[in-house]
Amino acid sequence: MAESLPVLGFTCGDLNGIGPELLIRTLSNKTFLELCTPVVFCSGKVMAYYKKNLSGLEFIYVPVKNNKIQPGKINLEHCWEEDVKLEPGVLNATGAMYALKSLEKARDFLKAGLLDAVVTAPVAKSNMAGVLPGFVGQTEYFGQQFGGKPLMMMAWGSLRVVPLTGHIPVAKVSEQITQERILDHLERISQALRRDFLVPKPRIAVLALNPHAGDQGLLGSEEETVIRPAIQAAEKNIQALLAGPFSPDAFWAQGTWRHFDAVLAMYHDQGLIPFKMLAGREGVNFTAGLPVVRVSPDHGPAFDVAGKSKADEQSLRAAAFLALDIIKNRKTFDEATKNPLIPSSPKSKDQPADYKSEAQENPE
Repeated sequence: MAESLPVLGFTCGDLNGIGPELLIRTLSNKTFLELCTPVVFCSGKVMAYYKKNLSGLEFIYVPVKNNKIQPGKINLEHCWEEDVKLEPGVLNATGAMYALKSLEKARDFLKAGLLDAVVTAPVAKSNMAGVLPGFVGQTEYFGQQFGGKPLMMMAWGSLRVVPLTGHIPVAKVSEQITQERILDHLERISQALRRDFLVPKPRIAVLALNPHAGDQGLLGSEEETVIRPAIQAAEKNIQALLAGPFSPDAFWAQGTWRHFDAVLAMYHDQGLIPFKMLAGREGVNFTAGLPVVRVSPDHGPAFDVAGKSKADEQSLRAAAFLALDIIKNRKTFDEATKNPLIPSSPKSKDQPADYKSEAQENPE
């Protein structure tokens, strides 16, 4: 039974953040091993350091040797052997350097087909950029490593939120709102909803950029010149029900979001502030559009509570559960939509050139 369970990889995140504690809290629940085989990418010494402050939790692992993962057990891939000076709550290069080692090893296991999905613990973007120039986020990192078109999708229950523009200054948002970008995002959201969440006919809401949806041009023109035309063009080509642009304040306050499977926000905080208020501690950051499954909690490394036994693992646990759902959903979708194999047999000499077999005539 255990051998058939999905294999989930878990990176440790910034060593001075709450990542290692989140892993211990999540994986110490023995029922978790009934759902998957976890592989932790870290160091046994680091995990032991954080475990000593978590009384009452049982975290017993077996080391991975020669890439052999043992089903039904917590596996730990030692990503480094040297001693590391841990300073919980301190933002420094050490925390980022070893977070990168964990991330790279998980990447290698994914590329080798040893994992079904990866759950990444939180890192500090600015800190990671100091050890990996050009780093802007784990979403982008996985896109660079695995190809595809990564899409940050925040998920909680039936609510999924995607920002059209990502980690950029607010002053640059307007110039990046184009019809092409909106069309592209709507297509990718629709694809993710169908394959990753098994939503057959996705309903997607599009938010306006300006207050009151521009108020007919009084407060801005993007709604009429860019957003609405993009929605109208998308309706002709995308397998989804589209609506908008909605005035964001009323959309969230009146609960209109409950009628949709996903929401396309124009910028980061327009979507993520209401999302995090609604999801509480159970929100998940899912990277849609990749050939692999990658999820993470929807929060950062929380240096203010690191090492104080106060970290809440609900978001990381929810991320792991979502990863398991997506693994299953992708298999179901791919099986249902694969091309049927039509049996063929050699044609007899007296068959006409335009002969069609019974299987071709009646593909069902």
